[in-house]
Amino acid sequence: MNFSWTVEQLDLKKKTITFAQQQLHNDDLIERDRHGLFSFENWRKCADFGIQSLSVPAAYSGRNEIDFLTAMLMMEGLGYGCRDNGLTFALNAQMWTVQLPIVHFGTPEQKEKFLPPLCRGEMIGAHAVTELESGSDAFSMKTLANKDDNGYRLNGMKRFVSLAPVANLALVFASTDLALGKWGISAFLVELDSPGCTVSPMREKMGLRTVPYGEITFEDCFVPASNRIGPEGAGASLSNHSLEWERCSILASHLGAMERQLEETIAHAKSRQQFGQPIGRFQSVSNRIAEMKLRLETSRLLLYKVAWMKENGQQAMIDSALLKLHLSESFVQSSLDAVRIHGGDGYTTELGIERDLRDSVGGVIYAGTSDIQRNIVARLLGV
Repeated sequence: MNFSWTVEQLDLKKKTITFAQQQLHNDDLIERDRHGLFSFENWRKCADFGIQSLSVPAAYSGRNEIDFLTAMLMMEGLGYGCRDNGLTFALNAQMWTVQLPIVHFGTPEQKEKFLPPLCRGEMIGAHAVTELESGSDAFSMKTLANKDDNGYRLNGMKRFVSLAPVANLALVFASTDLALGKWGISAFLVELDSPGCTVSPMREKMGLRTVPYGEITFEDCFVPASNRIGPEGAGASLSNHSLEWERCSILASHLGAMERQLEETIAHAKSRQQFGQPIGRFQSVSNRIAEMKLRLETSRLLLYKVAWMKENGQQAMIDSALLKLHLSESFVQSSLDAVRIHGGDGYTTELGIERDLRDSVGGVIYAGTSDIQRNIVARLLGV
């Protein structure tokens, strides 16, 4: 594995950071976070810059194709330059859980219809799998897709669907045969203005408030057979295949946020004076900073390793689970350390330190909880 970046790759990361710092406005972030407001303007700016095109071949994005390792480097840069963790999460969610499955499993007609507007920011895509009684046990879902003339009728409800209140399209998993268990699950591209499809208003949550989420309810919602993605009954295989990519990529921007967080915490520890000296001179503070640095670098190595494996066509089930577990838990712990080192200022809304902590907690839940990642690792080790 060679993690030596070329001049061109580092230049792309630098350009991404500059774009995020200069064009993705942060001056209203506190208010948007407080009221749960999604920025369509920043979403379109990201599309114009080419962010949403990173997971799509040039034939459908209209841009130069970027390899997966370089895409991860750019998303890391986006997380460093953009303080809106909700926006970076939403971008990653669409790119790797909606667009990439279409790239890998979609028909030429599906790719032509959906990928270009998703890349241009004209369409927003959501990933709908979780249900009331089916979370970590995702394949126990009860949403049904019954065959109808030239298509299927969907009935059921999906919850915790990121981007649902603002999305035009959802990749929906539903059972075409409950008796077959997970082998009866199929995947469908559902246009959310279809009759029988209802999207709830935005639900309030602890963090990542600038990316809305909610429920999608299907009541005899017709989906044409041409919108089924992959063969009937292939939904579980499609989901498992996509999860490796998702667990590698969806937290890449958190790595950039952790680097920015560390730099700001070091600057504070050097400038803040207590008892006649900078607080960084106190071992309890300096030790926390050392741990933040260790978490950052181990997370970086795991991310680059998994990205290299996927770029080279290797399976990375255990490695992607380790990455998802370590990076998500590291962001939570480092965010808590940043709050502690900043003291009372870190607890206030004004600096945004506490927002990083609230946002980080979601990472130990979505795309498979930390406990699920531990189970996966243990099972693959033969325990």
